[in-house]
Amino acid sequence: MAKTQKSKTSNKMWGGRFSEKNSDLMQQINQSISFDKKLYKQDISGSIAHAKMLAKNKIIPDLDAKKIVNGLIEIEKEISNNKFVFKIELEDIHMNIESRLKEIIGESADYLHTARSRNDQVALDFRLFVRDKIDEILLLLNSLQQTIITKAKSNQNTILPGFTHLQVAQPVVLAHHLLAYFEMFKRDCSRLKDLRVRMNECPLGACALAGTSFNIDRNFVAKELGFDRPSANSMDSVSDRDFAIEFLSSLSLIANHLSRLSEELIIWSSAGFNFIKISDRFSSGSSIMPQKRNPDACELIRGKTGRIYGSLMSLLTTMKALPLTYFKDMQEDKEPVFDASENIILSLKAMAGIIGDISVNSSAMLKMANADFACATDLADWLVKNLKIPFRQAHHLTGEIVQLAEQKKLNLEQLNLKDLQKINKKITADIFNFLNVKNSTNSRNSYGGTSPQMVAKQIIEAEKYLKHDQ
Repeated sequence: MAKTQKSKTSNKMWGGRFSEKNSDLMQQINQSISFDKKLYKQDISGSIAHAKMLAKNKIIPDLDAKKIVNGLIEIEKEISNNKFVFKIELEDIHMNIESRLKEIIGESADYLHTARSRNDQVALDFRLFVRDKIDEILLLLNSLQQTIITKAKSNQNTILPGFTHLQVAQPVVLAHHLLAYFEMFKRDCSRLKDLRVRMNECPLGACALAGTSFNIDRNFVAKELGFDRPSANSMDSVSDRDFAIEFLSSLSLIANHLSRLSEELIIWSSAGFNFIKISDRFSSGSSIMPQKRNPDACELIRGKTGRIYGSLMSLLTTMKALPLTYFKDMQEDKEPVFDASENIILSLKAMAGIIGDISVNSSAMLKMANADFACATDLADWLVKNLKIPFRQAHHLTGEIVQLAEQKKLNLEQLNLKDLQKINKKITADIFNFLNVKNSTNSRNSYGGTSPQMVAKQIIEAEKYLKHDQ
């Protein structure tokens, strides 16, 4: 008799099935409230929509539904104002809210979990969270893109060397270089938008895995919560996390692009390049070397990339061998998403600040652009266009001219005509019009090229895209 009485009081969440309390260790490993409390807004929104539907379909009394809704609104205020006490023994955000709801409104709270399970509840909360983060990240990507456009506008004629293998390759304008990242971030936006459409199905109503015998209206709930439709298969609804994996994949690509941009800014700000100065707002010093200015914000963005990749691999590994439908392993889905989204948001904000603040040393950029035979391709192109020499032969002749310049320790434009004519007697003085970096960049007028004329058009198109995208 005493044992039966104990079962009624020690496991309130589980009813009468268990006769002993969980160990403290089980409680520690089983709980998720320490991190899934981030889902409180999504959980409350889902519960309000669910309560309204239950009342509309006469599954629960209207008065009880109204009490539930009002109680949930009160709980949201408590959590927002840091007045809510989260309890580890209640495991997760769902049970913490439901328990507090009963404290506020009494037995009416017991109606709320009708025709749903924590399985479809958490699937809903998680989808809502990812959808909210997609919207937030899209705004930050657009803000960074606008910062890039602003910086590009003021550097349409700033010439620097373009690199391959980190060796001077051809001269480009800085605006063109920056707009390359605009295009990368545009694709990042596209991936997130595609994901948002694909994942915008409401899983609530799938219950534990098989649906419900109650006369629920899943279309009503989906519409209330801004979904395009309810999910089509109850087992799939609660068992898959592909939307979270795809989200992390998209964040990994954003992080990749941010890391590459960070790397370039780090190189450009070094003494050997001296192309840019990163502002004090995004730099730090050394504890021992007073002269140091370290590009630490860029380095940290670069460093967080591996962490975000790790989040993706973590969730892929968690899901790789789970049969249908729900397993407690899937509790491990949230922390990687929470961590990656927080860090990508921080990185995007920081990068927008860094780009907005950088000072450009155009003379250092031009000096390096003039070095190391950056106009060699222009010389080869001139031979093809004016002497009608096949490109492979022109490439070979240009290599000989570069070798001659190296021997004489001169730049290409410093060679005299007689030296050039020793290699090919048909070369004329007109060639010198094409052996300077300004004429080189001006000549790159192909669509998507680096000429200031083409870059001006690219900026216009970029602004149109942003205007439409927002």
